[in-house]
Amino acid sequence: MNWKDYYQSRIVTADEAVTKIKNGYQISYGHATGEPQLFAEALLKREKEFTGVSFIHGLAMGPGLYCQDDVDPACVNHITVFAGKNTRKAVQEGRAPFVPMHFSDAPGAFRRGIIPIDAAIIHVSPPDRFGYCSFGISVDYERAAVDAAKLVIAEVNTKMPRTMGDTLIHVRDIDYFIPSDRPLWVMEKPSIGEVESAIGKNIAELVVDGACLQLGMGAIPNAIMGFLTEKNDLGVHTELISDGAMELMQLGVINGKRKNLHPNKAIATFASGTTELYEWLHENSMVEFRPVDYVNNAHVISMNDRMFSVNSALSVDLQGQVCAETINAKQFSGIGGQVDFVRGATWSKGGKSIIAMPATAKKGTISRIVATFNPGDAVSTSRNDVDYVVTEFGTAHLRGQSILERARRLIEIAHPDFRAELKDQFESLYELKL
Repeated sequence: MNWKDYYQSRIVTADEAVTKIKNGYQISYGHATGEPQLFAEALLKREKEFTGVSFIHGLAMGPGLYCQDDVDPACVNHITVFAGKNTRKAVQEGRAPFVPMHFSDAPGAFRRGIIPIDAAIIHVSPPDRFGYCSFGISVDYERAAVDAAKLVIAEVNTKMPRTMGDTLIHVRDIDYFIPSDRPLWVMEKPSIGEVESAIGKNIAELVVDGACLQLGMGAIPNAIMGFLTEKNDLGVHTELISDGAMELMQLGVINGKRKNLHPNKAIATFASGTTELYEWLHENSMVEFRPVDYVNNAHVISMNDRMFSVNSALSVDLQGQVCAETINAKQFSGIGGQVDFVRGATWSKGGKSIIAMPATAKKGTISRIVATFNPGDAVSTSRNDVDYVVTEFGTAHLRGQSILERARRLIEIAHPDFRAELKDQFESLYELKL
């Protein structure tokens, strides 16, 4: 049977695909804006027929159907390594188990059975004339899930761009195909306020010509991009590629000419943004997607000279410890690739790692720079790894500095309303004079 006949013989509806799932199955489900859509909808129509079926997922950018209040976790459960807005409530209520894990460790956890996988539901482009589909905008842990699973079901979507890099899977490695023409989930560009603009300006001042960028999602990364238009020969090696990077590539600011690893190429593991971004990525040979255990590998990251990494935080204490995941001991997000990029950038020749955040939360009533974290809050990035911390009030370079000097520098970039209080708290706690 040639591949075309095989493909045609394995086309099913989403409802038919669900009949292949057995009780107790752990299902790897596609990540972020590339996550499949039809399969979850079909399975949840038959929720009560199942016992102990679990979706294993990273960031859920879709509706998080498997985490809705009316879904019985005894029937259909959700296991996640990142609590996003669509899954956060379920995680905090204990309906969705949260697994602390670096994003880069997910493929290895699947392959080694640390997280067992029975079925992989993937989202791919239509096959080319040789029978190869592309994982499209979400490559991350998909291949590892396919390798580990005994059942592989693909939603084959005409809207999924055919991306370049290590993205191909042959139809013979897939058991069933669900045709789809659903629009992909999009993330519209966030609005940028005065605070985000000030942070972006402070960070952009640290970027040198020829720097290789890792920037995440949200208002601050987009603000940074707006201040980089006068820079030259920037590169990209990033977990996430977004509209901001696309726009700088279209301007020629990002061209990869001075990259010493994958020169002239932008490297990413997934994309999240507008429909315009997805259309631009289709067969775009300048952008290569690779699995997350390669893209987020700290040693690989460090091979890029002048690596420039920006990650966010919920709070930073006066030792320089970073909490990026929890608020008052409740899981709010996840670690993602923060530590990998922090380490990779600081190991890089001429590299810089930056933790960026507004100085306050809750409309200025709470300082994000704190003397100590609340009980139960996670330390995402240790004080031993932190390099720069940036707020709208300035930049604190902490690497190589003493605890006393770190506290001084962090208080200087805290909101003025909290600086005296932070000084008093530090002196009382550490019995040191600032």
